[in-house]
Amino acid sequence: MSTVDETHLSIGEVLANLRDVSLQTVAICCDLERHVFNPEHTDPKVAEALRATHWYDLREWTTTGPGSR
Repeated sequence: MSTVDETHLSIGEVLANLRDVSLQTVAICCDLERHVFNPEHTDPKVAEALRATHWYDLREWTTTGPGSR
């Protein structure tokens, strides 16, 4: 588990949707290489912002996304 700030994500589209969130304290559980996040272990505001991008919710990734293969 990391904070959004610690991951050094270059996710401008996500950051634009997180105006009221401290990136040093908010949690994100993700695989940076595969662009997959676990919404159960990620701050709800971050998870919602990630869903609007090219990132996969872990459940989607394992059922209908690249992880299902």
